[in-house]
Amino acid sequence: MKKAFTLIELLIVILIIGVVYTLAIGNFQKVAQPQTRVTLATLKEYLKGFEYQKKVRFLCLDDCSSCDVFVDGKKQTELEGVFDNFIDDSIKTYRYSVLDGIVNMEYNPFFDADGIEQDVCFSFSVDKQGVSDQVVVEFNNKVYDYTPYFEKTKIYYSIEDFIEAKEKIYQEVMQ
Repeated sequence: MKKAFTLIELLIVILIIGVVYTLAIGNFQKVAQPQTRVTLATLKEYLKGFEYQKKVRFLCLDDCSSCDVFVDGKKQTELEGVFDNFIDDSIKTYRYSVLDGIVNMEYNPFFDADGIEQDVCFSFSVDKQGVSDQVVVEFNNKVYDYTPYFEKTKIYYSIEDFIEAKEKIYQEVMQ
């Protein structure tokens, strides 16, 4: 007649409880962590999160009402519609250099799958080393500085603030 559990039975029960606990806590943590919303401030980090061999590109055509992600030249169809109305055609993109200052950015033409040239409203890409386009973006009264290599996107509240910050860095380097 058996009046108690054997050691093996107790270990099996503890193991089952441990597995169930681990799975439940893992799922609760996923629910508790909000998904990161992609904005112009987080765009560079978002694109770096893709697996790619050469380059990942965020591309907005015509009036910027619809944008797409291209990984190694291939459009990510599962993201179709996700970036609708992400930005609009009021966005301005610049290059900056100490010698020339702020210069309007001109985009290379984009040809769709049918070989038809499309007007590029905004384009931003990250290469295989994680280096992004060295551009400055002005949108909705904010200026997004994508020029730092190893830092997150810096945000300024005017082009003048951006230029002042860059000139200050230049002066520090020259001293």
